[in-house]
Amino acid sequence: MFQKGEYIVYGQHGICLVEDITHLNMSEADEKKLYYVLVPVGTRGSRIYYPADRENRNARYLMTKEEALCLLEEFPTIEKIQIGIEKLREDTYKKALYSGNQKIWASLLKTLYERKQDRLKTGKRIASVDERYQKMVEVKHIQKYGLNIIQMLLVQMHILKLI
Repeated sequence: MFQKGEYIVYGQHGICLVEDITHLNMSEADEKKLYYVLVPVGTRGSRIYYPADRENRNARYLMTKEEALCLLEEFPTIEKIQIGIEKLREDTYKKALYSGNQKIWASLLKTLYERKQDRLKTGKRIASVDERYQKMVEVKHIQKYGLNIIQMLLVQMHILKLI
C-alpha cells in the first residue's frame, strides 16, 4: 500500500503525490472503500481519487536512483520494438505505452526516434502515428514537460532528492 506523502506514477497523469488515504464522502463512492487522494505534480488544484484496492493496476512507485542509473546505462543496448505488420504499428505502440514499464517506454522512444531519423534522411515526412505516440510518451507519461526518457529519470531522481 502506498503511504501518505509518497510520490508515485499514476497512469497517464504521471508523477503524483499521495496527499491522503481516506474514505470518500461522495454519492457514487463506496463509503467502505479506501481511496488514495493523488495530486499530480505540476497541475494546480487537480485531485485524483483512486481506489486503494486497485493499487497495482495503474499506479507504481517511482524508479529508485539505482534503477534509473541502471536504465541509463542499459539504454544503448535496449532493442527497438519490432513491427512485423505495418497495419499493427499503432496497436504495438499503444500496448507499449500503456505497459507502465520504463524499459518498454525507453524501447518505444528509441524506436520512434530512430524511425524519425531514417525517414528524414530519405526525405520522407514523419508518420503521423509516430509523431503522435512520441508526444504521448513524452507529454502524458513524463509529466507534460516534453522531456525525453533520460530527462524523465533525472526529474524523478530530483523529486526524490536523490541527486
